[in-house]
Amino acid sequence: MKIVVIGLGQMGGNMALTLRKAGFAVVGTDVMAATRSKMASRGLDIVNPDALPAADVYLLSLPTSVHVSEVIESSPGLLRQAPKGSVIVDTSTSDPVVSRDLAKQARQAGLEWLDAPVSGGPAGAATGTLGMLLGGAISTIERVTPVLEALSARYTHVGEAGSGHVVKLANNYLCAAHLLTTAEAIALASRAGVAPEACLAGLNSGSGRSAVSEVNFPKWILSDAFDSGFTTGLMRKDLRLARDAAADLGLSLDLLTRVVERWHTDASPDSADFNHVTDQIRHPSQPRSTPSTLEDKE
Repeated sequence: MKIVVIGLGQMGGNMALTLRKAGFAVVGTDVMAATRSKMASRGLDIVNPDALPAADVYLLSLPTSVHVSEVIESSPGLLRQAPKGSVIVDTSTSDPVVSRDLAKQARQAGLEWLDAPVSGGPAGAATGTLGMLLGGAISTIERVTPVLEALSARYTHVGEAGSGHVVKLANNYLCAAHLLTTAEAIALASRAGVAPEACLAGLNSGSGRSAVSEVNFPKWILSDAFDSGFTTGLMRKDLRLARDAAADLGLSLDLLTRVVERWHTDASPDSADFNHVTDQIRHPSQPRSTPSTLEDKE
């Protein structure tokens, strides 16, 4: 099985190397020449974006659905260039509405589609232990099962095309909310004289636990590491997508709206590790900077 990986950032680059280690014929590309050179130095076969070879699978790892649409529709234009019967696997966190339209275009062009947004960060991509949420036909999943097994510790089929991205937005909304609520819970405990580590131990033995309390706080926040590989800007983008998806469905989700606003009035720049959203809650005396905008930056 020949695989072309489009987008060689921290996630896409590590996925490409993981697939190569698993024995697949992998070629990678990225719009950034420096990124292409970096991955070539790590032993990955590289091509320019406008010179994609024929492949069985085109795996996309891109920042937004705008970039996904560009790659599929125009530059390089997988709808024209990809061989009939090949599979487009979009591991980006994309707009579900856009994904469903692209999936329809792909089918009309004789291609197969699978949205497969991932969780687990660069470390999960490098070790083949990602979580993947799949939207598409069961027959397509069966075709690319070896690829999914090489990349993930667990993959879950959640419905037709676009469904993977819907559930990914729901997941990231919960993660964003948990970061805020867990930080407030720990701030409450600390003011009452309970050490943060002790509070976390208690939370993680009860019903208030979450991946944020079990992983994020001890690994990236209390340690001051803040090197998860996921940025505040990307989380803000995902929250805007979740907000817009709710609005398109006629849902008025007050808590989601408040979480989106809280993330966009936080002092952290878009480039900061997303766990920094807890800083103002844990250290309320810190100065605040100019807030981000609620406008969609895609």
